[in-house]
Amino acid sequence: MTSASTAPADVPADFKSMLADIGTAMNAELDRLLPAVPGPENRVVEAMRYAALDGGKRLRPFLLCASADLFGVPRARALRAAAAIEMVHCYSLVHDDLPAMDDDDLRRGRPTVHKKFDEATAILAGDALLTEAFTVLADPATHPDGAVRAKLVAELAAASGAKGMVGGQMIDLLAGGLSLDQGGLTRLQNMKTGCLIAASCRLGAILGDAGDRDCDALAAYGIAMGLAFQIADDVLDVESSAAVTGKATGKDAAAGKATFVSRLGLEGAKTYARELAETAARHLAIFGERAGVLRQAAFFAVERRS
Repeated sequence: MTSASTAPADVPADFKSMLADIGTAMNAELDRLLPAVPGPENRVVEAMRYAALDGGKRLRPFLLCASADLFGVPRARALRAAAAIEMVHCYSLVHDDLPAMDDDDLRRGRPTVHKKFDEATAILAGDALLTEAFTVLADPATHPDGAVRAKLVAELAAASGAKGMVGGQMIDLLAGGLSLDQGGLTRLQNMKTGCLIAASCRLGAILGDAGDRDCDALAAYGIAMGLAFQIADDVLDVESSAAVTGKATGKDAAAGKATFVSRLGLEGAKTYARELAETAARHLAIFGERAGVLRQAAFFAVERRS
């Protein structure tokens, strides 16, 4: 059952305003961290900037900043770590869109990077965004303590690699030929989407030198929220259109991939996503009212329209 303590009737306007504010700050930070360079190599920088500065919800940076706020982390440090997370996320989108993977022409309402530039440049741009993310985290400007920076690097590497996002993408590429039950789908999406969302929350806590209990609570919140977010994507893939979402819809069904909608039905998937948002909110109980913004983010993940 939905409880009044965890499930607002709607995502409030002030939350959406805060999300937009972080998006604006994130664009400014990425613009600063990805300056143009002289010479022909600037073409790959242009592609990196095209991929990273094209907007999007900036949900992962928002989660990192909101988690960091729980521990009094200076916003400048949080934004640097958030930029690293967003670079990894954007690199994954660039590579996912390639013909060898999802073969998409549209992302966030614009031509994908390989369509705007070319496939080779898109591959290099993704590679460069991934490596630049770790350059940012390893810089003393992100945190003066080298041990903290090492934890940040290790956390993002684990979430991004073969045991996390990349492994999930591998399963997703094979999914058309697999008979994934609900447990298999959950594992796929926890790896492909949830790991990076959970890492966004944990990085905020690591920046604030939080204890294991706090880090684990935020990670559990992130995993539940990430799964809810992905199920909402499955729903949008059925109910929405490219004009609204800014990307192609209906591709999973056409490819014969199992989704939570195909397994649970449309209404069942919506109900499960909402239950996961409530579960995510409950993981924040140890933070009390201080985590109100993160609770709102969990419901935004399932109530969004794009």
